[in-house]
Formats: sequence, C-alpha cells, structure tokens
Amino acid sequence: MALIENPSISAITIFAEDLVRSRSFYLDVFGLPLIFEDENSAAFKCGDTIINVLGVAAAPELIEPAPVASPGAGARYQLTVEVGDVDAVCAELARRGVTLLNGPMNRPWGIRTASFTDPGGHIWEIAQPLP
Repeated sequence: MALIENPSISAITIFAEDLVRSRSFYLDVFGLPLIFEDENSAAFKCGDTIINVLGVAAAPELIEPAPVASPGAGARYQLTVEVGDVDAVCAELARRGVTLLNGPMNRPWGIRTASFTDPGGHIWEIAQPLP
C-alpha cells in the first residue's frame, strides 16, 4: 500500500532574499499567474503545482527547527519543466534577460536541456524529449 494515494506535488515553496525581484521574475519571465500574495509571499500556478515564493525572513517559522540555508550554500535540487523546443525557449529567456547556466545540450538519456537560476538562486531546467 502506498503511503500517499494518488501522489502528486501540489506545491513547492522556495525561499527568496528579494521577494519583489523574485515575484517579478515569475510574472515577467515565466509569465505564471499570481494566485496569492501578501507581505511575505507570492504564489503562482504552474500547471497543477503551486510555486510559493516565500521571503527568507518568514521561512524559519515554516521549517523550524531546520535551518534556512543561504543561496551560496550550493544547489541541492533542480526543478524541471518540459517544453516543446528548448532552443526557442532559451532564445526567449535571453530576450528576457536570463543568463543560462548551461545548455542547450543533448543528454545521453534522450532529452535536450538547458538550465538557469531565478533571482533566489533556485535552479530551473527546461527539457525537451529527443526523437
């Protein structure tokens, strides 16, 4: 028996030092709809998942007693979004002022990818299945 019936990720909360800048990124670069906002957070709808951007000052209350890591502590995860044309999305990201970390490149496991960070240092990957 599965611990969670019908597993899916309903929300991802990421911490941001600059909530205003991160809010603009998700609105202007990703073009995601803003579904909730207060002085500590901005939540966006991304398919069936909510991306909640939480100001780092409010994060300890959410995860204590675990510590909030600084953006320079190093990457521990990557969020991936499947797209139809990685190269076209990369061109649009560049037009919107986003610098890629890597890619576009074909991966040996059959996808074409590119990665970049949001203003809080969270790594996003765009991926396209190869024929």
